Amino acid sequence: METALRPCSLVPARLPTTPFEKPILHLPFNSIPTSIFRPIRQCMARSRDSTAVSSTVSTEPINPVEPEIESHGEEEKFNWLLQWYPVMPVCDLDKRIPHAKKVIGLDVVVWWDRNENAWKVFDDMCPHRLAPLSEGRIDQWGRLQCVYHGWCFNGSGDCKFIPQAPPDGPPFNTFKKACVSIYPTTVQNDIVWFWPNTDPRYEDIITKKQPPYIPELDDPSYAKVMGNRDIPYGYEILIENLMDPAHVSYAHYGILRADREGGKPMEMKLEKLDHSGFIGKTEGETSKFIAPCVFYVPDQFSMDRTNGSASPAETKKEAQRRMLRVFICIPVSPGYSRLIWAFPRNSGVWIDRLVPRWMFHLEPNLVIDSDLYLLHASEHKIMDIGPSNWLKACFVPTKSDAFVVGFRKWLNEYAGSEVNWPTKLSSSLPPTPPREQLMDRYWSHVVNCSSCRVAIKGLNALEIVLQVVSVAAIGILAATKQSLMSVSARTALASMAVLCFAASRWLSHFIYKNFHFHDYNHALR
Repeated sequence: METALRPCSLVPARLPTTPFEKPILHLPFNSIPTSIFRPIRQCMARSRDSTAVSSTVSTEPINPVEPEIESHGEEEKFNWLLQWYPVMPVCDLDKRIPHAKKVIGLDVVVWWDRNENAWKVFDDMCPHRLAPLSEGRIDQWGRLQCVYHGWCFNGSGDCKFIPQAPPDGPPFNTFKKACVSIYPTTVQNDIVWFWPNTDPRYEDIITKKQPPYIPELDDPSYAKVMGNRDIPYGYEILIENLMDPAHVSYAHYGILRADREGGKPMEMKLEKLDHSGFIGKTEGETSKFIAPCVFYVPDQFSMDRTNGSASPAETKKEAQRRMLRVFICIPVSPGYSRLIWAFPRNSGVWIDRLVPRWMFHLEPNLVIDSDLYLLHASEHKIMDIGPSNWLKACFVPTKSDAFVVGFRKWLNEYAGSEVNWPTKLSSSLPPTPPREQLMDRYWSHVVNCSSCRVAIKGLNALEIVLQVVSVAAIGILAATKQSLMSVSARTALASMAVLCFAASRWLSHFIYKNFHFHDYNHALR
């Protein structure tokens, strides 16, 4: 585990006074499904096939989970500023450059300090003229350099060089105001996390409280494919949508093999709810929400491929095939969030060695797009009625909404009904842009994904090569006398030109739909 401590910092205007909450360390995972992108569809399949599922449907607007929740309203309240927050997966961060990110309303810069061999998270603001350090570079000595006037900072936030300061003058670079604010930072589960407070008393916070740890993400016997995407609706909408398996048959029809007539009652209940999150059950599966960012759903089932003829040893081996759905939801700013997903599994590990990572991102991005617009629109309606009035305004009588209701109860009872942004941000939502801009995939995912960036460059180059070959083949046909080329050769050349042109057109369409914009019209599905 890598940590970054800070001897030189700026004290923020507002400091939280709530004492440290109890650390959440290792999480028990007992179950998981197999398959690469079947995390949600299997949950719905079990719902359709089950004959023992029951649901309590009422004509009164009551909360279906209230009698089942073990809740303690007098317990410690949740403090948004005393938590670890994920920034990005390490695999999507380039060590050669600084990266600008916004998390819980804070503009930060993430960069690799090769002198300390650790990732650092700084306030994205040079103390000189407040220019963004994320627009700078890492110099030849491994320091973060602001490219506005060349001020250089080491991994502890200390200013090491001011080009404009005379060498025989006062050591301005040693002044406290010349330092950059640095946040406590750590890497866990191959994700960079930071503590959103620069006060010196939090320098050693990693020894008192750690980010949620998921053992499967570090287990070499598990394959894991991580992805990330910036989402144009808020954190609350994002996480409650991931807690709702009942919408899959309808909102993701045609993607996850969902059946629009497959909606069935679902047996969902909460077993515990407190300031740290909740534990829930879905037809025997245990799910957990670890406030504020992590929601995971483990599954376990046997894959009997021998139609019941397997030996006990083979059956036991099949039962050990596991997959975990991990969703990490990050509050960015009002109306914006970021999702990091991972589906670690201990079967079919060899697939990851053959299939490029970017291909595993195609379906999750399409799933996100398929209900993106309606969730963006519903967030505006929720904001109109007020987030604290959600439970009064929404009619949620069935058990399939238990997790969503549980999250809203946690938000209202423990977390102040909304994210407590540490900076002065307007609570109003941004206006709705045109559909193509709202669902743009390039700026929300591709530029932030190391594998998709490489893929789109390669595919664009291949498209150009196909066009050049097509034009060259036609040129050769036009320039070559008929007597110098046989009919079969001319036919083959013409066919190649047509095929290359058609392939380039298909590839252009593929690139646009998978790396730029893919609309989803529910009415025409």
